[in-house]
Amino acid sequence: MGKITFYEDRGFQGHHYECSSDHSNLQPYFSRCNSVRVDSGCWMLYEQPNYTGGQYFLRCGDYPDYQQWMGLSDSVRSCRLIPHHAHTFQIRV
Repeated sequence: MGKITFYEDRGFQGHHYECSSDHSNLQPYFSRCNSVRVDSGCWMLYEQPNYTGGQYFLRCGDYPDYQQWMGLSDSVRSCRLIPHHAHTFQIRV
């Protein structure tokens, strides 16, 4: 399970929205995203709804400015939790 919080302003200020699952359209929850706090899990953020547009991969941590996750704008319109696999994998050649 993961948890991510989106903030409209830089430095974790302003209106915020907490999320713990995939969302194909975040537009109803906030108008812009200038900072993000990833409490658990790994997340893929998308600039457009329905998991389209520019993509940004975020690990646990604080991102007080969208440029710190290499964002080109303050547009985050969908997000997806990246599943964690705790299995051991083997390959035979």
